[in-house]
Amino acid sequence: MTDSTRRRLAASLLTLLAGCARDAAEPGAGPGGGGGRVVVYTALDREFSEPILDRYEQEAGTTVDAKYDVESTKTVGLTNAIIAEAGRPRADLFWNNEILNTLRLQREGLLAPFTPEHADAIPDQYKAGDGTWYGFAGRARILIVNTDLVPEADRPTSIRDLADPRWKGKAGIAKPLFGTTASHAACLFVALGDEEAKRYFRDLEANDVRILSGNKQVAQDVASGRLAFGMTDTDDAMVMIEQQGAPVAIVYPDQGEGEPGTLFIPNTLAMIKGGPNPGAAEALASAIISPEVEATLAASPSAQIPLLTTTEASARVETPKTIKAMEVDFEAAAARWDEVAAFIREEFAAE
Repeated sequence: MTDSTRRRLAASLLTLLAGCARDAAEPGAGPGGGGGRVVVYTALDREFSEPILDRYEQEAGTTVDAKYDVESTKTVGLTNAIIAEAGRPRADLFWNNEILNTLRLQREGLLAPFTPEHADAIPDQYKAGDGTWYGFAGRARILIVNTDLVPEADRPTSIRDLADPRWKGKAGIAKPLFGTTASHAACLFVALGDEEAKRYFRDLEANDVRILSGNKQVAQDVASGRLAFGMTDTDDAMVMIEQQGAPVAIVYPDQGEGEPGTLFIPNTLAMIKGGPNPGAAEALASAIISPEVEATLAASPSAQIPLLTTTEASARVETPKTIKAMEVDFEAAAARWDEVAAFIREEFAAE
């Protein structure tokens, strides 16, 4: 991304954020919107979410208190905090970088309906029917391959290749209890059925697939040559390719005839029921779920995929419009999570 592009995107974002603050100010705020406070629990990597929140704070005059996740627990830690605080909520918004745990909170009745400014531009599959969460800026679940270790002709093409004996001990995934890997696991149980999904994860265990603390660590271990390939998200892979210049390539898995396709997972934004600052929260929500922020995230090192129909930005990675996407019922996956998590804990207890 060129310097002029960065300046243009930053200027557009600042203009948008200032406008959202003016248009959706809390009752009692001063002229032009300013003032107030909003608390955001944020699972999107801090390096990508913090600049957006900082700009909003500067332009809107609203204090934004952000609590970020820890890579080892990802969204589970923030989700459990929201559940523990249900009697007296501390957070106003939950900016999740996946969807499973947002749906867990919805099922617990801990989310409040709201209507961000650009709600109509979000496809139905990426927003709740009851208005409690909205999806935007997606990522794909992909295979990252070390090109020095794996010739192009030998590259894996499916997530099932993680269980191929020729890669025994040479492939890795993030622990499937957290983040997008947990969402992926739950989706597989719905898409494949219990028997086949359990066999798949047992095959990973038997093939000595390395279980790492997060997707970023998977990408780093493949880039360094400690692993031949692994499963991660497009944002972590693009950082290795564009910032680090690592000898890695992205493979979008399961594109063949009869294969399920590549899973795409959106960021989600939800409002916490009973949060202390609902007016300021809705103003910030309208600023985050916007074409300008999607364009900024698409152009950033995270290379996220715009989902709003009104976002005019090109993606640097494949999208559901360009490759076969896995069809998944996210709500059904969330409903199965407790059972899936129990199986995963038992299967990978020693990891």
